[in-house]
Amino acid sequence: MSKKKTVLIHSNFCRAYTGFGKNKKNILRYLYQTGKYNIVELANGVGWEDPATKLLPWECRGSMPPPNEMQGLTPEQQRAEGYGLKVVDKAIKEFKPDVYIGIEDIWAFNGFHNKPWWNKVNTMIWTTLDSLPILPQAVEYAPKVKNFYVWASFAEKAMKDMGYYNVKTLRGSLDINKFFRFNDKKRQNLRKAHNLSNEYIIGFVFRNQLRKSVPNILDGYKRFKEKEPRAKLLLHTHWSEGWDIPRLLKEKSIEPQDVLTTYVCNKCGTYHVSPFKGQEHKCGSCGTEKSVNTTNTGRGVTDAQLNEIYNLMDVYCHPFTSGGQEIPIQEAKLTELVTLVTNYSCGEDSCSEESGGLPLEWSEYREPGTQFIKASTSASDIAHKLEVVHAMAENDRRDLEKKSRQWVIDNFSVEVIGKKLEKIIDEMPDVDYDFESKSLDYNPNYEPKKDYASNEEFIIDIYKNILCDDVDHNSQGFKHWMSQLMGGRSPNDVVNYFKNVATQEKQKHEIPSLEDLLSKEGKDKKIAIVIPTSEVDVFLVNALLKNLKSQYKKHNLYVFTNPQFYPYIDDNPAVYKLLPYNPTIENQLLMEGVGDHEGYFDMAFYPHTTTQKSICYLHNGSNKNQFSLR
Repeated sequence: MSKKKTVLIHSNFCRAYTGFGKNKKNILRYLYQTGKYNIVELANGVGWEDPATKLLPWECRGSMPPPNEMQGLTPEQQRAEGYGLKVVDKAIKEFKPDVYIGIEDIWAFNGFHNKPWWNKVNTMIWTTLDSLPILPQAVEYAPKVKNFYVWASFAEKAMKDMGYYNVKTLRGSLDINKFFRFNDKKRQNLRKAHNLSNEYIIGFVFRNQLRKSVPNILDGYKRFKEKEPRAKLLLHTHWSEGWDIPRLLKEKSIEPQDVLTTYVCNKCGTYHVSPFKGQEHKCGSCGTEKSVNTTNTGRGVTDAQLNEIYNLMDVYCHPFTSGGQEIPIQEAKLTELVTLVTNYSCGEDSCSEESGGLPLEWSEYREPGTQFIKASTSASDIAHKLEVVHAMAENDRRDLEKKSRQWVIDNFSVEVIGKKLEKIIDEMPDVDYDFESKSLDYNPNYEPKKDYASNEEFIIDIYKNILCDDVDHNSQGFKHWMSQLMGGRSPNDVVNYFKNVATQEKQKHEIPSLEDLLSKEGKDKKIAIVIPTSEVDVFLVNALLKNLKSQYKKHNLYVFTNPQFYPYIDDNPAVYKLLPYNPTIENQLLMEGVGDHEGYFDMAFYPHTTTQKSICYLHNGSNKNQFSLR
């Protein structure tokens, strides 16, 4: 009997009220219930040992580093660490998965492809791409990922148009049993409970982001209401982020009582639909003060409650600038609503004839900064399509509604998507985890031959002798570098790239952690001097160390630098110990301590920041900050 594969799934926490979170929950449950795999969840948005991770039937760890390790980092670094840039290595080491599945926006995986386990483990990226031109990160990753999946056929087509034929569509999953149409009597009773007996409800379920076209639907709704006075617009979203909806209503002269929203109690979980009347209300059910707010990703309605909200609607309208899948569209279809969807990006699937949806016309604009093509949905076409649905004969409308539900069942149900994912996993080979030792055999000093019979021979040779990796003509890495050579990149440039990768990987394995480096150093007073780059910087700092030691006579000086610079310093009597540099020690608050974290050094000096980065002069307020060159 073959061993169970260990599958590590890395995405939003499965309890998050997000598209990624919902998909992850569905997939985890499906794979877990097969009994075929050891399931491990790596959850973005929570810490490694967060109590919420202990309440699940499968192993779960959070990807967020401890707060002390986040302090002092730039916003870009914090975002990367928040998506598990460092913690994922810990998860790989502890659980040794056969399969790694990363399900996030593509930029969440920045830096992952340089990790020693990348593509040694069966790596799968399952991401959303929503605009043209395709994100550069996706183009960069496509040849470096064994299994590259996107959520919409729009993205697959765009990637294949660029020559990346390994990219395939695997849609985000839905639990189809959670969303369904109530019978007519139950729908009527539900409407009465929310004082909506005679209204014609247009619904839009979304996170209040600027890419959701709120001004456009307001304009379209206003035009439609001129012909159907009973019309109400239900915006199920958080009203305190993104678009300032009350302001837009005022600007467009739309009566506030005509636009509804969903309120939910943070204490007891009850909800109600009504016109917006601000945030933090007293709950009418449990009596808790300031507990009632519009829904958000941290505290939303349950799936059962959301199903009720869809059942309040007569038609669903989803205008947006772009999107990876837009799960509310599929949820609305499952409740047998005619859906109006912008005919761009992932919307192309959901408004096709076979989907039972109706397309909304749009005009192109370029997003400032990114220059991505975005869709501005036509307000006049929103009004027109609302009129079309409103005027439909009941039999025709019901046929379209039932068609919508069946299309989602056939293409998005967790049973369909789970079965496809199960097949993908089962066809992946087991991992023997010998790559960790192999990576130590990387040889950045290898000198290729001067003459090769072909570019193919050249690529295979440097893979084997520099990266200790066997590739063939079908390998994505092989194909990538062949295309680079054919595009004019020089062989010498390719060799230098391979050597740099080999050097970085050897350093990752050869450099021990701070805990290991300092485990036998005792409690003596310590000062760290970090000087990783530039021969000139190392030479100059070396001249200052004697004076620094004279000012801190009771402290031992530890100098962190790249080993290649050791000869410049190793005979300096002021230096207690030379230690290898690694990026972790750039975090000054980690080195010196903050909050409950005691730190590893009394002070850490970063003289290279004044020459290579930005001025740095604060050291717990305890440095004497002066040097004598005499």
